[in-house]
Amino acid sequence: MSKRSFADYQVSDEIKRALAVLKYETPTEVQSKVIPLAMENQDLVVKAQTGSGKTASFGIPVCNMIEWEEKKPQALILTPTRELAVQVREDITNIGRFKRMKAVAVYGKEPFTKQKDELKQTTHVVVGTPGRVKDHIDRETLDLDQIKYLIIDEADEMLNRGFIDEVEAIIQALPSNRVTMVFSATLPKDVENLCYKYMKNPTQIEIESTGVTAESIEHFLIKVREEEKISLLKDITVVENPDSCLIFCRTKEHVDTVYSELDKAGYPCERLHGGLEQEDRFAVMEGFKMGNFRYLVATDVAARGIDIDNVTLVINYDVPMEKESYVHRTGRTGRAGNKGKAMTFSTPFEGKFLKAIEKYIGFEIPTIEAPSPQEVASGKAAFEEKLSSRRIVRNNKTARINQDIMKLHFNGGKKKKIRAVDFVGTIAKIPGVSAEDIGIITIHDQMSYVDILNGKGSVVIQAMENTTVKGKKLKINKAIK
Repeated sequence: MSKRSFADYQVSDEIKRALAVLKYETPTEVQSKVIPLAMENQDLVVKAQTGSGKTASFGIPVCNMIEWEEKKPQALILTPTRELAVQVREDITNIGRFKRMKAVAVYGKEPFTKQKDELKQTTHVVVGTPGRVKDHIDRETLDLDQIKYLIIDEADEMLNRGFIDEVEAIIQALPSNRVTMVFSATLPKDVENLCYKYMKNPTQIEIESTGVTAESIEHFLIKVREEEKISLLKDITVVENPDSCLIFCRTKEHVDTVYSELDKAGYPCERLHGGLEQEDRFAVMEGFKMGNFRYLVATDVAARGIDIDNVTLVINYDVPMEKESYVHRTGRTGRAGNKGKAMTFSTPFEGKFLKAIEKYIGFEIPTIEAPSPQEVASGKAAFEEKLSSRRIVRNNKTARINQDIMKLHFNGGKKKKIRAVDFVGTIAKIPGVSAEDIGIITIHDQMSYVDILNGKGSVVIQAMENTTVKGKKLKINKAIK
């Protein structure tokens, strides 16, 4: 059943075009096993590590099946964290970009009314955390009538965070004739029970060869005393001189300490933990993706929300207490065919956690010596040179797919009885522009936004200066955002 290329799948031309721009060429194992079955509307329980490419494995079939003309949501994707909700929304938007798919993310700590207004628009896919999704259902701001797909992502993490009751309540509110797909790195009893209770003869798919055992990640262990960790960290970064590096700590206090030490030493770095405001967390994620800094110090909050293809080094500054966390943390490197390294600092008190991890991953992590003063000295010059240069991001999918897109702002919307088809009809008549050049259309009461693709934004602006939409003369300009 394995496929050699995405071109082999029966997906629409718009999706194929997006996959080509996003440089999705050869399906990963999870994609080649999931996509064909998902396209046949089968219920699936998929055991796959993070970093195995699973978002695209459900994103591609969902984007392909969705009917663009339907205004109500047709797919609901539940994620355990806000970061992951935003990441998945971005991936779905990218895959469905040329089909003009509209995906909305809903999560806590963001104004309810803002999300409520977004959900009033045409919305094809809703991605959200269980608490906020349930909130929208209870307040009747999320319409479930047309939901045909339910995807539960990182199901084991939902349980860890105590979301199981909300998830059950959401499932019970959905139409019963839907397709359900559950993705989980591990399959604890509760997840299995949930699946069998609410799914129709689900097919089980297990992806073995990803995550920790991936041939693309080298694992190392360095034994160290707690008080020597900072100086070891600095030595390792000099010798390894990574293009980009994630440093994981157990607590936010440790994150703050490590961050201020590196910051003082002139490292281009940022930090990420649950104690930061949501907006700051998103800004840090975005900055790391864009290559604004090379080092990110984080708690496990980042292990599931970051999808960056070129993290070259992951350092476990603290051994994770949960064995699963080791898999999620180290799975941030060695992605998308790149090589990566995972280094763990272990103090004498962390032995039992380490044993549990090794038993779980099925191999002993090789121990290496800390770098010698000579090695550190000889790496210093190259390290300092790289420290002062900006990190080059070769693979920011969103930037790639958006590079030829211009967002236009029109000063008319629902109040003037203008609909999406009116914009499509008018713009597609402009010489040199076709319906394929029109992207996502968002219509508010007083104004509308239209994405123009393929670098044709300025052509449309020029032509629309003297053209009416549904007989109405609208002011048009390039949207600021």
